[in-house]
Amino acid sequence: MTTIPRPRLVSRSTDLAAEDMPEQVTIALRELAGAAKEGLLAFSVGIGLAVLDELFEAEVGRLAGPKGKHDPDRRAYRHGHEPRQVTLGGRRVPVYKPRVCSVDAEEIELRTFRTFATRDLLTEAALGRMLAGLSTRRYSAGLEPVGTVEARATSKSAISHRFIQGTEQKLAELFGRDLSQLDLVAMFIDGVEIAEHCVVVALGVDADGRKHPLGLWEGTTENKTICNALLGNLIERGLHVEQPRLFVIDGGKAIRAAVMSTFGTYAVIHRCREHKRRNVLEHLPQTERMFVSRKLNKAWSEPDARRAEAQLRALAKHLETQHPGAAASLLEGLEETLTVTRLGLSGSLLDTFKSTNPIESMNSIARTVTGNVKRWKNGKMVVRWMAAALLDAEKRFRRVKGYRDMPMLRVALHRHYQGLESTRRSA
Repeated sequence: MTTIPRPRLVSRSTDLAAEDMPEQVTIALRELAGAAKEGLLAFSVGIGLAVLDELFEAEVGRLAGPKGKHDPDRRAYRHGHEPRQVTLGGRRVPVYKPRVCSVDAEEIELRTFRTFATRDLLTEAALGRMLAGLSTRRYSAGLEPVGTVEARATSKSAISHRFIQGTEQKLAELFGRDLSQLDLVAMFIDGVEIAEHCVVVALGVDADGRKHPLGLWEGTTENKTICNALLGNLIERGLHVEQPRLFVIDGGKAIRAAVMSTFGTYAVIHRCREHKRRNVLEHLPQTERMFVSRKLNKAWSEPDARRAEAQLRALAKHLETQHPGAAASLLEGLEETLTVTRLGLSGSLLDTFKSTNPIESMNSIARTVTGNVKRWKNGKMVVRWMAAALLDAEKRFRRVKGYRDMPMLRVALHRHYQGLESTRRSA
């Protein structure tokens, strides 16, 4: 026999208190010899289940008094055992729970059992493994070995049910976020194509350089109606409109139109340079792409916006005769590819906001997560998966490059807005 000190339980539930813990737990280690052969984890699981039995008995003793001793003031009594289940490492395992009834013949719930029987942890475990790429059919293969303990709630249908429940919770969490307390200085907006559905996603960057998934909206195409619905939802959840803010977009006309109609002069639009580069180069033969790409890099690295614009227009004129499509693509929205230059951003901050890479990085994680789905049932399923994927990606976020210079961006945005207002009043 060995004596184990009072265990420290880490749980989300606050139902258990110090008085629920026995002073000591006594376990016959000889009974766990078979589990030791399965490895340390299986041995630890065996100890854990034995400790759980001790916790049950300790609570029963507090409720019903010492076993086998008459107590005229007893307010509860033992009533045998019943087979139940508790959550263990992404599965349910059977235990025998003691029953306690009051003197009025009413069943008394054991707080220790309620704590360990919660299915929330099971849902989180299933959600995490599914988002990591484990299929419902292979779920059991991804569980840690726990010896001869019988595993339950690991079937394909059970895991699928848990995953649906988990993704619905993530969707509710994303759409339930209060945005009124976020001091957002910049926003990235982009669309993701999944199973013939277009999901428009918004990512915010606050004054400290921290990234926040703000929301998403599903439709068949990236049209203005869908974009307006997304922005309207953000405003309903507290996003402040009357604040100068940088919007980095991929060049989609629908997104731009929705941003301008919603935020007006408070929106400072920047067109992603990488999208612009790809659009221009697609109109050119391979032999000329390297030359044009270097010209674009030279113009965009120019700190003076007027000189940069002059270089870009000169390049468009050079391409106009032989490749009019490339020239037209370059001229379309040309000024908006220089927004971050006009704002005076430089260094790491310029690298962060010159393209939509931050939101594309997040969307890339979402594509990886959703890439394991073989059959999409409907749009609701797409939205659930996307919400879970975005919140999973959020766990890996770091502050943007150049976050220490975020005050510089805020000052530049206010200066830009005041200039527009001065021009409007004088006109």
